[in-house]
Amino acid sequence: MNKSAIRATAPHDHTHCQSEALSRAESLCEERGVRLTPIRRKVLELIWNSHRPVGAYAILDHLREGDRGAAPPTVYRALDFLLENGLIHKLESLNAFIGCDHPEDRHVSQFLICTKCGAAVEIQDPAIANAVKKSAGSAGFTVGRLTIELQGLCPNCSKA
Repeated sequence: MNKSAIRATAPHDHTHCQSEALSRAESLCEERGVRLTPIRRKVLELIWNSHRPVGAYAILDHLREGDRGAAPPTVYRALDFLLENGLIHKLESLNAFIGCDHPEDRHVSQFLICTKCGAAVEIQDPAIANAVKKSAGSAGFTVGRLTIELQGLCPNCSKA
């Protein structure tokens, strides 16, 4: 299992995990010359509250706790920005979002999604992505976006 998977499924100081992710996001946005506005930062913080994917309306509900005027377009604009800048990923099968463990580099990720506890872990195995792209190319298909999601049980749920 890769380091990201171990960290997400093992007990750890998640507050540190979250603050590290937010700090990296701020640095990357500054380097890239884009603005991590307060609302974008808050949405990212909500996504990093755990290693479980979160949907847009759950994010909206949390935002409305502090700002009754928060509306769906606000959340979707923030999510679009975070996706475009590689700070989060969208898990298509769940229609939910999860923080990116390594936003410094554009990459194709695979996700391990626990069907029991809901935890999701990002892994990167270039061999998997290359095999899929090669197979698609053999079929004459040009891959525009690739997200691989595997569902099963995390180590903690497997033991239970």
